[in-house]
Amino acid sequence: MYAPTFAAPQSVDEAVRMLGAEGAKPLSGGTDLIVQMRSGRNRPQAIVDLKQIPGLIGIEEAGGGFVVGAATPGAQLGAHAGLCAAYPGVVEGAELIGSTQVQGRASLAGNLCNASPAADSVPCMAACGVIAVVAGPNGEREVPVQDIPAGPGRTTLAAGEIVKAFKLPAPAAHSSNAYLRFIPRTEMDIAVVGAGVSITRESASGPISKATVWLGAVAPTIVEVDASCLVGTSLDDAALAKLDAAAQAVCNPIDDKRGTIEYRTKVAGVLARRAAAIAFKRAGER
Repeated sequence: MYAPTFAAPQSVDEAVRMLGAEGAKPLSGGTDLIVQMRSGRNRPQAIVDLKQIPGLIGIEEAGGGFVVGAATPGAQLGAHAGLCAAYPGVVEGAELIGSTQVQGRASLAGNLCNASPAADSVPCMAACGVIAVVAGPNGEREVPVQDIPAGPGRTTLAAGEIVKAFKLPAPAAHSSNAYLRFIPRTEMDIAVVGAGVSITRESASGPISKATVWLGAVAPTIVEVDASCLVGTSLDDAALAKLDAAAQAVCNPIDDKRGTIEYRTKVAGVLARRAAAIAFKRAGER
């Protein structure tokens, strides 16, 4: 009978040591791992619970930005007024992970390190320049979140490494962000396409000075869209049409039961435009 061992380390160093063993898997929220274990897709020999480690749950303001503990549940992110104001798109992505009940467990690190191309939290974190703090046998290193997933179910983390925290930089003046996804059902489904957008305007009513767009569920990992077509514009129809074309150009999706290649590609352009419009409006209000 399959019976993995379970451990709840009290420090990052202890967790790193435990996860260095063959067959050990971290438990951040468990909303992916437990399902995979029940289906037989994942059979770790040891489960290492990260939620008991002091400091891995919580949100701190730092230098005008935020440091979010890797195991912080989505419900806690959505309840933090400062984080919601500065990074509404990041919170939107996190709050789409599962049901209200799941939100009490699901975490940014779990969603990122599960390495699904359709992970809802990842496109907007990438668009906003979020950095993952990775702890491992050789100490700590900082990695852009988009460099963690290596493909479906695979990451660039070495044996014993875990994501310890996320650093969200101080947002620029007149900047904001947004995340949108399309799903077949009204809720609790996997994204057919997801779009995360960050926009900075020259002033509250001015044109765009910087734009970053990332897409999910249209390639083996999230992909960046060339959003240079938006810079210097006030998001007119011509700029949006160019963004739509740029979004479609980077797509490399698969056919599956949630959508065809052609459908996903078309939806990617639509979502990029819609998320950009939301981020643009929000940026003018900050």
